[in-house]
Amino acid sequence: MIPLLQPVKGQEAVGKADYHINSFYSEADGGYIADIPDLESCSAFGPTPEIALAQVERAKAAWLASARDAGRPMPPPRYRPRIYQIS
Repeated sequence: MIPLLQPVKGQEAVGKADYHINSFYSEADGGYIADIPDLESCSAFGPTPEIALAQVERAKAAWLASARDAGRPMPPPRYRPRIYQIS
């Protein structure tokens, strides 16, 4: 089993927005990819969907903390898959 990384300092204070997470199996990578479309380059890999999700949650916390520390605005959650969009 791949150990999960330790929590990011201040993780509990960031990540309150409800960002959509995509998760899929990648044959080329031999594992699961999870990404957050609203956060540029925010993605993670894991051998199981659960590990990929846990890792992308950590990546989200780090992404938001980095943006906050740099004084950048937090992007609002906007991405919604087509399946949830009403015509």
